[in-house]
Amino acid sequence: MERFNSGARVGESMTRRWVSERRSEHYYRKAKRENYRSRASYKLMQMDDRFHLFRPGMRVLELGAAPGGWSQVAVERVGSKGSIVGVDLQGIKPMEGATFIRGDITDPETMDRLEGLLGGLADVVISDMSPNISGNYHMDHACSVELCQFARQAARRMLRPGGTMVMKVFMGDMMGQLRSEMEASFSSVKSHSPAASRKSSSETYLVAKGYRKVGA
Repeated sequence: MERFNSGARVGESMTRRWVSERRSEHYYRKAKRENYRSRASYKLMQMDDRFHLFRPGMRVLELGAAPGGWSQVAVERVGSKGSIVGVDLQGIKPMEGATFIRGDITDPETMDRLEGLLGGLADVVISDMSPNISGNYHMDHACSVELCQFARQAARRMLRPGGTMVMKVFMGDMMGQLRSEMEASFSSVKSHSPAASRKSSSETYLVAKGYRKVGA
């Protein structure tokens, strides 16, 4: 989910280079062969294998769901008795086992729609949201942390006690404060960079388990 726009000329140049690099990259080719919508699918697989995020029958809320690579993995791992509800600013091609809406999670109406579609509290909240890349490291980090705060608001409203949250964040000097805030709401918070992440990327994931409402 991309929310912020700045540095258009720099951003376009970086985007062209990123597209060129990813086409020759292992996980990009693997996703094409195995019919996943995104190379990011393998990041979620690897995190689930390590941290045991999903079980059959779980209810999952996904933030920044486009193009649906994480959704495919979640659908596979929660099975036919589970449910996935995803949201993104972009439209998402329909997928069996998942329900998608187009919306902005900073909009109260979007939050209301998500809550209605979930039909109850989520067992897991996952967020792969990312800001538009400006090329300014500190700005991109700050925008990423802001998106994480919106994701936390969604979890406070829609994650069950004892539930799990996974969210992407760009590393930087605000990471310590963000992690401390997460630790006040979860019994365990770990930073993890799956093997499928690009070595050049500043992204990492916070994997938080054992959600507790008090102090959220």
